[in-house]
Amino acid sequence: MSVKGDMPMKRIFAALAVATVCSVAAANDSRLPPGTLPPDCDRACLYVYIDKYLDALVHHDAARLPWAPNARYTENNVELAIGDGAWGTVTKLGDYKLKFADSQTGNVGFFGVLTESSDTSGFALRLKVAERKIVEAETVIVRVNDFGALTGGVNPFANGKFVDKPILNDTVAPNQRRPRERMISIADGYFDTLQLNDGQLFTEFDPACNRIENGLQTTNNPETPLGRRSALGCAEQFKLGNYRYDDRLRARRFPLVDEERGLVLGMGFIDHSGRLGTYQLTDGRTVESVIRRPHSFALMELFKIVDGKIRQIEAVFITVPYNMPSPWVQPGP
Repeated sequence: MSVKGDMPMKRIFAALAVATVCSVAAANDSRLPPGTLPPDCDRACLYVYIDKYLDALVHHDAARLPWAPNARYTENNVELAIGDGAWGTVTKLGDYKLKFADSQTGNVGFFGVLTESSDTSGFALRLKVAERKIVEAETVIVRVNDFGALTGGVNPFANGKFVDKPILNDTVAPNQRRPRERMISIADGYFDTLQLNDGQLFTEFDPACNRIENGLQTTNNPETPLGRRSALGCAEQFKLGNYRYDDRLRARRFPLVDEERGLVLGMGFIDHSGRLGTYQLTDGRTVESVIRRPHSFALMELFKIVDGKIRQIEAVFITVPYNMPSPWVQPGP
């Protein structure tokens, strides 16, 4: 592990030696051997890691945290030394703070807002904790000036508003929950539906489903720069085949499942070759593709699943070079 900035290594090792993030849980079981994650490190325990991470981020001091010796940190799909990137530029956090956790795998997630200088950006964060140490930290920061316009020199997400959505915090009734494998399948079916979208649905949507992308509601919202399709609901958009230009959704991962709240965190890339010109919707209309250049979107997307149906979607994504690989996924043959 390497940490950049004005932090001597002896200070870092000292922090690793004394840091005890889940102190309450550990104190309740003195029989645990050193370096063991308490079996009762539940949601509240994992949230402590998020809180301490965000506090350290604002103070530009990664050494405050209990990093594992071989911990990895990525920012906008690039692996960086711990302490680099946003660790040196974040000045404050916004009021939007959405947390979710998977105590079975030690993953904990966060959607929020941060400020660097005078620029405010939405971002998503995932941490993985093992043996009382952070072993993985992954973040996507939607820096508007770096995003890249979709069409016409206009970034439709420039004025995104990140606000609380109570449905994402609600506990799902036991009779409306699904096993984690089924939840992952439902989220993966959404990605299948998006890929080469031709009108077929490979997942189920609640009639009240809404999607927020980079702070912009892109369903049931006619007042967006994205055109008439944003006035439609989740299922209706896909049934028309609006997203035919999404050539591939690859490197899919689903590392976090919050079964109690019906949440699945998915990651991946939407590849756009830019070759598609006009295409026909399932209602017979001919439309022009808004994607006319090769690029990819790297995304972190949260799915709320109730009674086997997608009820709410929260996504952040950024533009990256076409077919950019993931540092978290081994390349295929």
